[in-house]
Amino acid sequence: MIKAVIFDMDGVLIDTEKHYNAAWCEAAHMAGYADFGREHALMLRSCDARLAAEMMKDIFGAGFDYYAVREVRRRLVAERLEQYGLEKKPGIDEILAFLHERGIKAAVATATPIELTLQHLGAIGVRDQFDRIVSAKQVANGKPAPDVYLYACEQIGEKPMDCIAVEDSPNGIRSAYAAGCRPVMVPDLTQPDAEIRPLLYAVAESLADIRKLIIQGKGPL
Repeated sequence: MIKAVIFDMDGVLIDTEKHYNAAWCEAAHMAGYADFGREHALMLRSCDARLAAEMMKDIFGAGFDYYAVREVRRRLVAERLEQYGLEKKPGIDEILAFLHERGIKAAVATATPIELTLQHLGAIGVRDQFDRIVSAKQVANGKPAPDVYLYACEQIGEKPMDCIAVEDSPNGIRSAYAAGCRPVMVPDLTQPDAEIRPLLYAVAESLADIRKLIIQGKGPL
């Protein structure tokens, strides 16, 4: 029985990953790494900073200053969001209304700092619709480690096996799976690949489709 649904934020609740992807590429190019492409930015989705820094050094050499590039990326993302605004992902209002009607808890477990998370969720009008909102910055290890999902489950008082975890990225799926949650992928910039698919409880085309998983049970992968 599903007792809670825990959502990632970027790429799941708000349509921001496209801005992060573009900003990572621009920031890396500004730092002199012309070979930094979309595939590298995708690797960084929801990834713990320490792990991400080592990954980028392995690819681009010891001189790649991940933290300096990330600071530029943050500025560029802020500029893009100022220009384009925050966009809700389809189905967010429907799934939250459904969960409240069913008495199923809703939470957020994101890699984004908690202050910015609260700001963004407030801006799209859903901040008060979650039982708990937690950030990977509040735990020892970020995604793909399980810490943030274990913390979210602790905060809402539910066992991981009774929680669906909604993610769009491989790092998020790995985190939820390692925690013992039931990972559901709602694809954003990428589809599940051969490595990620075995970790999934299900794939949903949109947030609204998660209702079917809860009502009918696990759907086909």
